Amino acid sequence: MNAADLGLPVDVPSTALFTDQYELTMLQAALRAGTAERRSVFEVFTRRLPDGRRYGVVAGTGRVLDAVTNFRFDAPMLDFLREREIVDAATLDWLADYRFRGDIWGYPEGEVYFPGSPVLRVEGSFAECVLLETVILSILNHDSAIAAAASRMSSAAGDRPLIEMGARRTHELAAVAAARAAYIGGFATTSDLAAGFRYGIPTVGTSAHAFTLLHDHERDAFRAQVDALGAGTTLLVDTYDVAEAVRLAVEVAGTDLGAVRIDSGDLLLVAHRVRRQLDELGAVKTRIVVTSDLDEYAIASLAAAPVDAYGVGTQLVTGSGHPTCSMVYKLVARAESADPAAPLVPVAKKSSGGKTSIGGRKWAARRLDGSGIAEAEVVGTGAVPDELADRQLLVELVKGGEVIAREPLDVARDRHSAARANLPLSATQLSRGEPVLPTEYVHLGSGS
Repeated sequence: MNAADLGLPVDVPSTALFTDQYELTMLQAALRAGTAERRSVFEVFTRRLPDGRRYGVVAGTGRVLDAVTNFRFDAPMLDFLREREIVDAATLDWLADYRFRGDIWGYPEGEVYFPGSPVLRVEGSFAECVLLETVILSILNHDSAIAAAASRMSSAAGDRPLIEMGARRTHELAAVAAARAAYIGGFATTSDLAAGFRYGIPTVGTSAHAFTLLHDHERDAFRAQVDALGAGTTLLVDTYDVAEAVRLAVEVAGTDLGAVRIDSGDLLLVAHRVRRQLDELGAVKTRIVVTSDLDEYAIASLAAAPVDAYGVGTQLVTGSGHPTCSMVYKLVARAESADPAAPLVPVAKKSSGGKTSIGGRKWAARRLDGSGIAEAEVVGTGAVPDELADRQLLVELVKGGEVIAREPLDVARDRHSAARANLPLSATQLSRGEPVLPTEYVHLGSGS
């Protein structure tokens, strides 16, 4: 068992400069004003789901824990800040000893969320919490967007497995994070070896059109691949003529050929033709894998096709049209003074234009109907109603600066499957609609 199996970070560099400059200038000003040590509560939430989405998926929590653990200002970073005169000497001295020593609570990874859900709560001094805004949002906005797209695709695919193959369509580091998020959202495998190495995700891959074009004849390419990888390999059959390629594939590999891949054309029509031809050739167990710019709508349209697996790239790693979740990181409560015993005061932005927020340190719970299906996301401050006490969603992730909730990636993947299954059936509809659960607020204004 390796570090990835245990959910532990693998070779993660310092994340301290994954930060917007204004976080450091706020820190400097707060240190001078004597307010930097006021106990504070920040929450991550979104005011709305992306257009057409029925639910969101929390992904990236494990990466957030790595980022917080590795948020350290080393000597070259401090020299950079000093040379650019971004902050003063006193602030540099404070940053040199920075360690997050607060607490973090959040929805467990793989859980679903809705508008207003406090998916992450960060508590500590203002100074130590404010620095984490950008890196936390960067991770959660990206990974949750990919996981939501993956979840919709997984729902559309039903029992047919999905292969993540979008590494060439995004930044090389984003590709690794995307593969991780896709796995949480229901994808079975990835083509990205870095994701397999870092997170233990199963990897797959055989050949591209270039391999066929390399050889003088298609038969030669198939023979070389079968000789190297065995008859259980997947042969790409749309480089030239599909029907002829299928015939050659079975002739070379025999009726035990693992699979054929189709990457172009009318996939519904071609899949039916290929299935019929394979059966006629006696390759009744040979599977059909389809690729070619698939998204959840294309996958749903192929539900009646004799397809065994889908490979998805561009649409997945771009969030299928919604590459971010629009999550924000807002101060919702702060102490009246730097005294550790000072009570928390709810605070909130009250501007116009739809960017208001709700003050107070919040809890969240999911209310179920008589059949045990989720019917509402309940968010509140103060005491949790007795009937919701065992339905609370936030779990403790970091206590006193120490991570206490690492878990294998498969746990988050299974959690998402269970959470999605607990939603009303309309959650799986791909047509435009409102969030499948309403968000209800209770006790707000009564304290923090």
